[in-house]
Amino acid sequence: MAGLLNIGLSGLNAAQAQLLTTGHNITNAGVEGYHRQSVIQSNATPQFSGAGFFGQGTQIASVTRSYNQYLESQVLTSSTRQSQFATYNNQISQINNLLADSTSGLSPVLEAFFAGVQEVASNPTSIASRQSLISSAEAMVSRFQTMNARLDEVRQGVEGEIESTVSQINMFAGAIADMNARIALAEVAGPSVAANDLHDQREQLISELNKLVKVSSVTESNGSVSVFIGSGQGLVVGGTANTLGAVQDPVDPERHAIALIAPNGQASVLPESLVTGGSLGGLLAFRSESLDPAQNSLGLVALGIAETFNSQHNLGIDLDGILGGDFFNSPAPSIKPAISSASVSIDDVSQLTASDLVLTWDGSNYSLKTTDGASVALTLQTDGSYTGGGVRFSIGDPTQIPTNGLLIQPTRYAAGRISVIVSDPRDVAAGDPVSVAPGAYNGVVSDRIKGLKTMSIGGIDGNSDGKADFSPITLSFSANSFTASAGTLERFDPNSGSWSATGSYDPSTDSAGALFRVTVGVSPSDYSFEFSAVGAWTDGESLVFSPTAAGVADNRNAVALGALQTSKQMFAGASGAPTATFQSVYAQIVTQVGNKTREVQVNEAAQASLLTQAMDARDSLSGVNLDEEAANLVRYQMAYQSAAKVMGVAQTMFDEILAISR
Repeated sequence: MAGLLNIGLSGLNAAQAQLLTTGHNITNAGVEGYHRQSVIQSNATPQFSGAGFFGQGTQIASVTRSYNQYLESQVLTSSTRQSQFATYNNQISQINNLLADSTSGLSPVLEAFFAGVQEVASNPTSIASRQSLISSAEAMVSRFQTMNARLDEVRQGVEGEIESTVSQINMFAGAIADMNARIALAEVAGPSVAANDLHDQREQLISELNKLVKVSSVTESNGSVSVFIGSGQGLVVGGTANTLGAVQDPVDPERHAIALIAPNGQASVLPESLVTGGSLGGLLAFRSESLDPAQNSLGLVALGIAETFNSQHNLGIDLDGILGGDFFNSPAPSIKPAISSASVSIDDVSQLTASDLVLTWDGSNYSLKTTDGASVALTLQTDGSYTGGGVRFSIGDPTQIPTNGLLIQPTRYAAGRISVIVSDPRDVAAGDPVSVAPGAYNGVVSDRIKGLKTMSIGGIDGNSDGKADFSPITLSFSANSFTASAGTLERFDPNSGSWSATGSYDPSTDSAGALFRVTVGVSPSDYSFEFSAVGAWTDGESLVFSPTAAGVADNRNAVALGALQTSKQMFAGASGAPTATFQSVYAQIVTQVGNKTREVQVNEAAQASLLTQAMDARDSLSGVNLDEEAANLVRYQMAYQSAAKVMGVAQTMFDEILAISR
């Protein structure tokens, strides 16, 4: 009777265990990260008799959870990517809305500014037109500053989120290490007796960590899990959690770099290319791929306008006959870290790009590269300075350059620091300092000379009074050739694209126009002007070039300033010639940010779909099906009742035996 009673008892215990596990599954069906558990039964060791083996009932072998490493890995991979793109999308949408706005963007104020220039060109002596130009310039500068301030706010937000995300990563890493220790204590009977609920909690912690940064994990022989980031840097090793830090970037002190902090406090900076996935990967990718280029490009447009407008404005004269100075404050490049012997300036704005530059010194030679790693050619100038990438630099003591290099940011802060210098409407240099008048010629000057414009003004102010006070220069024609009373006369050859020292002009073939240049002095202390000779010049005719008088209604420089709107000034091509206008550069920024925004949105949607598929595949194995569990409840209830019936039969038989014995 005892054997039958024990068999019934074992069945009763097994059914009770099944009911407990099923109830556990049902109550945890909505818990994220929970894996369905199952009771594994096996038959008890049978008892041998002369007639054979008789069963001794059942026993519980283990309680397992439904888990598949491959399916879990798919979920983690899709999850970290979806989190990265979601974070990237949240950030880039801010600058996409800022740049593309038709009213608060840059395009309207650019158009208004050059409309003001055209108004001055139409009425160069009008004080009202000149004041309107200054006002439109200030409005444009204000828009640059406002947009740059907004980008600065986005940058500050990104840096703050990087710090916050690193803190969360460290919190999860510590929790995983603690969970490793708890599991080790709970599984003292060996890893075959798994603490399933603790494993689920640890897996959920890893899943949450994976949403912050892409991780990989390895299960050790003792059951603990080691978690790695990057190219194998250990974040959690057994019961020990290492610490990540958002430290000062060794190249750019104003931004955070991600470092692994050793127990002794030593920080090992990780390359951004290694820290991918999750929110942190999205923040770092957005900062380097979109935010930096967008802010640099905005500064590039501001710097391009300031440099080219100033250059042309310097070639003109104002209403008082004073040579034009700078119209805008053109911000100088930023150097990080600041060293006393370094001097950096803009050399050629057309050579600038939206990339920052890193200058290094190997003990004998300089090397200049973009932050993307592209090499930039350097040219040694006669004054000992170097030019390359649109900048000119001079380093008195190159040993001051840090090991990580000197960061040169030609355009990063230009949009925030540009300003208008000219405040007096009379100071707008709308006129050209060189005028032409009849000499030995009684006709209309425009029938002989067209397109007179000054190209350089070095030495043109001989009296240092701020005015063009050079001696008049007479251009004479005789025997199909021009001669100039001063300076060097050259003719431009459109076929070769070069100047030659000749004054030859054949009225029978050149009357449509031949371009000439007069240069006085020696560079850089020289001045020059160009003009096109037209018409049927005859021997003995002459014209005289002299300084333009104050107050003359001369708009030639204003016309040249207005032409900057549609002329190509930026992004020099392989030939060295600029290929883009200011408006097209800004349009390129808007297009790049818009395209990147759309790309990120598409990738986020795709990863969300892949994540759903991966989770469905995992849940089909590991998830709790309430209908199935409800059926199991009935089945295990019947098993419990049946086992109890076996025990009841054993009791009845035992009672009968006792009755017989009485």
